[in-house]
Amino acid sequence: MSDKKVWFITGCSTGFGRELARHLLVNGYRVAVTARDASKIADLVAIQPDNAIAISLDVTDNTQIADAVARTEAHFGRIDVLVNNAGFGYFGAIEESDEQEARSMFETNFWGLAAMTRAVLPKMRERRAGTIVNISSIGGFVSFPGVGFYNATKYAVNGFSEALKREVEPLGIRVILVQPSGFRTDWAGRSANDATVKIGDYAETAAVNQAAIRGYSGNQPGDPVRAAKAIEAAVLSEDPPFHLLLGKAALKNARIKLEQLKSDFDEWAEVTEGADFPEAESAQAR
Repeated sequence: MSDKKVWFITGCSTGFGRELARHLLVNGYRVAVTARDASKIADLVAIQPDNAIAISLDVTDNTQIADAVARTEAHFGRIDVLVNNAGFGYFGAIEESDEQEARSMFETNFWGLAAMTRAVLPKMRERRAGTIVNISSIGGFVSFPGVGFYNATKYAVNGFSEALKREVEPLGIRVILVQPSGFRTDWAGRSANDATVKIGDYAETAAVNQAAIRGYSGNQPGDPVRAAKAIEAAVLSEDPPFHLLLGKAALKNARIKLEQLKSDFDEWAEVTEGADFPEAESAQAR
């Protein structure tokens, strides 16, 4: 058996999951390659049949999650790295969006990720080792019109991941939050649904951004192959980042958001601090 890490990746039929699985297998890692339809990942397993296992997995199904984790641990002996990649998008202004569509997206993008994380943690805790990589989005830090519910799923992933990091880091388990901008995946193409309701008042906000995202599908500046290498490098690092931004647009938008936050915090600091009891009353309460 190879001494290289055992990776478990969700959502490998397209996008980041597919390119990451391909990169890892070419470089001799052992990989549990998963997708809702295992026939779509047979070509990946064929790259290194001795180092790969194909598993049908819907991350919204807890029974399938338990079976997939058990199969991987039985086959490879352990899971060193979990990559929570499975997810999809949804386009629509907040008012236009269908609640059931939004809830379905939350089930995969957030609750599926949470369930997968909880499934691998017991063995990682026993070994006092492991890495959990959560694929979020720059849209989990900076919100954009027309994808508000998608943004909300990724904000949930970010908050969950930060709390998780603080809980498991003392146990030897690392957490990496990957926040890409636009990459040449299917996310802006067939992997995202559209709201059927259209409201004219959002034509200059939500609709404009949706059209821009759809319009550059297939021509985004981000390269999934380079992203796969960046994720591997972060996992192998002695001191990995918690926030791993990928893409120039991600870095640019994050820096703009940080400046906006600082401006708000500083401008309203007096009001913010004034919401506490005066120090004398606080001392009496203690």
